[in-house]
Amino acid sequence: MRVLDCLKVLSFGVGLALSFPPGASALDGEQVWQRCIGAATAPDNRVSACTSVIDAKTETGRKLAAAYCNRGHGLTEKRELDRALADLDEAIRLDPAYACAHTNRGRVYAFKRDLDRAMADYDEALRIDPTFALAYNNRGDAWVGKGDADRALADFSAAIKYDPALAIAYGNRGYLYYRKRDMAHAIEDYSMQIRLRPDVLAYINRGNAWRYSEQLDRAAADYAEVIKLAPEDARGWRNRGMIRLYKGDNRGGLTDYDKAVQYDPADVYSWNNRGQAKLRLGDKAGAIADFRKALELRPDLSTARASLQQLGAKP
Repeated sequence: MRVLDCLKVLSFGVGLALSFPPGASALDGEQVWQRCIGAATAPDNRVSACTSVIDAKTETGRKLAAAYCNRGHGLTEKRELDRALADLDEAIRLDPAYACAHTNRGRVYAFKRDLDRAMADYDEALRIDPTFALAYNNRGDAWVGKGDADRALADFSAAIKYDPALAIAYGNRGYLYYRKRDMAHAIEDYSMQIRLRPDVLAYINRGNAWRYSEQLDRAAADYAEVIKLAPEDARGWRNRGMIRLYKGDNRGGLTDYDKAVQYDPADVYSWNNRGQAKLRLGDKAGAIADFRKALELRPDLSTARASLQQLGAKP
């Protein structure tokens, strides 16, 4: 599950009345403002730019609130949550009707696992703007945290209603459908998420839904997309390796698990499953070594222990 940040501000004038060093132009002030509010600005740069806006002491009202809100966002991304909270408190003090600031503060509370306060902020954001899709998405995540899947599903659906292009809301709703074992709807939502904004997690999730639905070729295709997008992410390799073993392609499975343990040597299941691939290919010594490695990482892994016993080898 993921909660979204909010960088939405009102359209303000083109210039900021900042104090500039000798030789600087007013255009520099606009560039600073755009770095403060820009969606693509890196967190460190956002914090620096918004600090310049705040320290100039020339802005008031919503614009000053936006500078605090966006600096709070940058600090949240840096996981400096207490400082972020202070900035978002100030943004809300300056402009209590600023729905975006309430949503961002709710996000900080969510990261702090204070779901009641997070939900209170999302509720306030939605009272201010009942069509605010990000707030619905984030409140849905809070409902998941509270164990209320039905309310979460309703909020993710509302987020999609008010912003049909909000990719992560489809992903979050797909996750709930997956948990409910409603694979048809899960696949539909993950497919929409991929259509709007493809990423590694979306392909993994849809691949898992295909696998659960026993559509193994489609699952393998999605895991292959993960490998293409993130070749050093072990999840694509180990998931596709599992499909290959299911289908009896032991050599292909072994190749994938070689990559999986290379990129995530702490994954016990990759060692266990690579041991199974080696065993099927007649490499008894290699299988024993991998099962022992799996047990070293997780001594209670019964499948690895049983495999060693079957091979007449000590753990």
